[in-house]
Amino acid sequence: MKFGKEIVLLSLFAFAALVAAGFGVDEPFRQHMWVLFFAVAGFTAILLRNTEFKPAVPIDPAAYMDGPIRYGAIATVFWGVVGMLVGVVIALQLAYPDLNVEPWFNFGRLRPLHTSGVVFAFGGNALLCTSLYVVQRTCRARLFGGDLAWFVFWGYQLFIVMAATGYLLGITESREYAEPEWYVDLWLTIVWVAYLLLFLGTILKRKEPHIYVANWFYLSFIVTIAMLHVINNLSMPVSLLGAKSYSAFSGVQDALTQWWYGHNAVGFFLTAGFLGMMYYFVPKQANRPVYSYRLSIIHFWALIFLYIWAGPHHLHYTALPDWAQTLGMVFSIMLWMPSWGGMINGLMTLSGAWDKLRTDPIIRMMVMAVAFYGMSTFEGPMMAIKTVNSLSHYTDWTIGHVHSGALGWVGMISFGAIYYMVPKLWNRERLYSMRLVTWHFWLATLGIVVYAAVMWVSGIMQGLMWREYDEQSFLVYSFAETVAAMHPYYIMRAIGGAMYLSGALIMAWNIAMTILGYQREEDPMPRSIPALRSVRSGASKWA
Repeated sequence: MKFGKEIVLLSLFAFAALVAAGFGVDEPFRQHMWVLFFAVAGFTAILLRNTEFKPAVPIDPAAYMDGPIRYGAIATVFWGVVGMLVGVVIALQLAYPDLNVEPWFNFGRLRPLHTSGVVFAFGGNALLCTSLYVVQRTCRARLFGGDLAWFVFWGYQLFIVMAATGYLLGITESREYAEPEWYVDLWLTIVWVAYLLLFLGTILKRKEPHIYVANWFYLSFIVTIAMLHVINNLSMPVSLLGAKSYSAFSGVQDALTQWWYGHNAVGFFLTAGFLGMMYYFVPKQANRPVYSYRLSIIHFWALIFLYIWAGPHHLHYTALPDWAQTLGMVFSIMLWMPSWGGMINGLMTLSGAWDKLRTDPIIRMMVMAVAFYGMSTFEGPMMAIKTVNSLSHYTDWTIGHVHSGALGWVGMISFGAIYYMVPKLWNRERLYSMRLVTWHFWLATLGIVVYAAVMWVSGIMQGLMWREYDEQSFLVYSFAETVAAMHPYYIMRAIGGAMYLSGALIMAWNIAMTILGYQREEDPMPRSIPALRSVRSGASKWA
C-alpha cells in the first residue's frame, strides 16, 4: 500500500495535536494546536486520495531524485511572493499607522512574519532545493535515505506554517530571527537533523571522488545553523501544554548568545549557503569554469573561521564588555578580505563571457547578485567600526544595509538559480519568456536601489538628528520630530519594495507558464548593437 506508514504516523500526529488543543493551558497554545491539527489532517486526507494498492514501481537507483526539488522550487517562488507582500504591507504601516489592524495584523506581529517569510520560507526553500539539486549532480549519486527528502521538505513547510501562524497569534520568544516558541523549535530541530543526514549521506555515497566546493559551503551552512539553533533556543517551557517558555540565558549573556546566533544566521544561512549556490550556478549559466578553484577554497576556510566571531558588533555601546565589542569589530573588518575574494572569484568566472550580459538576463541577475554581495560585505565591516556604529546603530541605515544584502544578494542569486533549474527539472527547452526575466531584473534592481538609497539617507539623517545638541546641551529634536521627518522616506521605501514585489510576481507567472509547458514567441535578443544610421543618407550616424 502506497503511503501506508505515512498515513498512520500522520493520523497519530493529528490526534496528538487534537488532544493538545483540548487540554492546552493557555488560549494561544490551544488555537495553535487547532492550526496544527487542520494542517496535518488536511495533508493526511491528500495522501489518502492518492493511496494506491498496486505494487510499488521499482526505482532506478542511478536516477536523480528531483521530485522534492521541483516542489522546493515552487515553494521558493510562493513564499517569496508572500514574504515580500507582507514586507510592502508593513512598510505602508510605518508610513500610515492607521493601516495597523489589531490584534492579528499590527506591525508587531507582521514584522517577524515578513522577516521569517523572506529569510526562512523563501531563502530556506531556495537553499533546500538548490542544495539537493547540486549535491546529486556534483556527486553523481541519488539522494540518500529513500523518502527522507520528502520528509525534510514537508516537515520544513510545516515549520513555516506553524511559525507564521504563531506570530499572528502573538506566540513569540521575541528573539530576532528566532521568534518561534519551544515546540516549533523542537520540530525544526528534528527536520534539520534529517536534512543533515540527507545531505551528508548523499556525499558519503558519491561516485565522484572530489567534493565540489559548493557542497562545502552548503554543508557548513547546515552544520552551523544546527549548532546555532540548538544553543540559542535553549529554554524551559512553563508547561508541556502551553506556549510560553523562558530562555536558559539572561542579561548580557542572553544578548550575546542572541547576537552570536543572529549574526551567524546572516553569516551561514544568508551567506555561506548562497555562496554554494553562486559557485555552482554562475559557472553553469556562464558555461565557464570557476575563475580560481584555489581561491574558492581559501574563501571557504577564511569565511567560516572569521564569521563566527563577528556577532558582538551588534552590541556596541551596551553592557557587553568592551573587549568583546572590540573583538567583534576586529573580526568584522577581517571578514572584508575573504568576502571580496569570493566576490572577485564570482565576477571573474565570466572572463571571456562578458558579452552574455547583453543577451542573457539570467547571468545579468547573477552578476548583480555578486555585486551586491561585494557591496554589502564592505558596508557591514564599515558599520561595525565603533565610530561609524555610533551614528548608524538603531537607525534606518542598518535597515538599508540588511535589505541591500537580502534583496540584492540573496534574492537575485535565488532568482537566477530558480530560472536556471526550472526548465531542466520539467524538461522544458527554455523558460516561457526571457523578456519577462529582463523585466524582472530591472524592476528588482531599481526597487533595491530606491529602497536602500532611501534608507541610507533616512538613517544618516535620523542618527544626526538624535545627536544634535543646542548650546545648553539639550537635544534639539524630540523623538517624535525625528519620526515625522522620516515620513517621506517611508513612503519611498514602500514604493521600492512594491517594485521588487512586482518583479517577483512577474517571475511567479513566468515560472508557472514554464511548468505548464508554454513558450512565448519572442524574437531573439540581438548579440550586438546595430549601427545607428541617418534617415536621409543611410550612412552611419557616427561615421
